[in-house]
Amino acid sequence: MGDSHQSQQEYAHSIRLDGDIILGGLFPVHSRGERGVPCGELKKEKGIHRLEAMLFAIDLINKDPELLLNVTLGARILDTCSHDTYALEQSLTFVQALIERDGSDVRCSNGEPPIFAKPDKVVGVIDASVSSVSIMVANILRLFKC
Repeated sequence: MGDSHQSQQEYAHSIRLDGDIILGGLFPVHSRGERGVPCGELKKEKGIHRLEAMLFAIDLINKDPELLLNVTLGARILDTCSHDTYALEQSLTFVQALIERDGSDVRCSNGEPPIFAKPDKVVGVIDASVSSVSIMVANILRLFKC
């Protein structure tokens, strides 16, 4: 149950919106957790509103036929849980596509290639955290030219 619960918890703290160009987002949707739990209570004003603003902007851009011809914006949005080290950990999700090998040399026991979801290649990240967190995240992401 531990691994299953862990993956469900991570899934609940992210949003994936398909598109041709993927933008990353880091927002403090939850407050900082207590006693080893990364996330606490939901933050409506500073968390949900900022997340909704990004989704709204992407929706407006995608609906305007004159802005991006035959290209749609997508998003991979993660919750920082108002915690600097957790935000840094979450930001590594954005570089996953750049550091993972393609897996073409891996085969299942029956000889078939494995079925797995490739991580999104994020082209830029919007961070709505405090400046100290934004600076840490920017320093990590610039190493990978995100």
